Amino acid sequence: MTVTLINRPTGFHHVPAQGAVAELLAGAKDEVIALSNLTPAGPAFGPRDVKHGVRYRAIYPDAARMTPNLCRHLGAMSMAGTAVRTMPLVPMNALVIDGQVAVLPADSANGSVAVLRLSSVVITVLELFERVWPDAVPLAADDLPDDTDLSMREREMLRLLGLGATDEAAAAQLGISVRTVRRMVAQIMHRLGARSRFQAGVKAADRGWLLDRAS
Repeated sequence: MTVTLINRPTGFHHVPAQGAVAELLAGAKDEVIALSNLTPAGPAFGPRDVKHGVRYRAIYPDAARMTPNLCRHLGAMSMAGTAVRTMPLVPMNALVIDGQVAVLPADSANGSVAVLRLSSVVITVLELFERVWPDAVPLAADDLPDDTDLSMREREMLRLLGLGATDEAAAAQLGISVRTVRRMVAQIMHRLGARSRFQAGVKAADRGWLLDRAS
């Protein structure tokens, strides 16, 4: 995949999309807003992209509430610190970072996205977001699926550890102490009858306890 960077009226160039968008998200200092229909086309961010000190707001389609995997993703986003709301139909896929950069789908055929620093485009996306945000319905704890044996925090912690995160990194991502992470891991291992973290991960995956990161 490629991302088209447009920062001059007459020029553009291409860089790897996944790394470029991740780098933009990592450099956020104020706020990230997202409109997402949870399809592979276009930009998106996940719980791992959320960092402390930055405000995150995201709007998803109402249908995600009815789909267990997508609802879990929304729950993980909320738990990570994102203000999540839903509406019947999300008009577009878009990210705006710090009110200065808009990331939009570029070519659905190859999954590329366009990163634009044109103020007119950024303002248009922001105005659209702010217009629909008040009418979108906030995601509440009662909206999350209750047919699981783990809390959303436990699921996200397992996912982070499964990706190779250290206890310290998982604690920072979840906003809890390292001691709490280790206590949660011990409790999950006991519930699964696992003798190691690796075995616990395998058993958790078999039960469908691990969160899938939406594109």
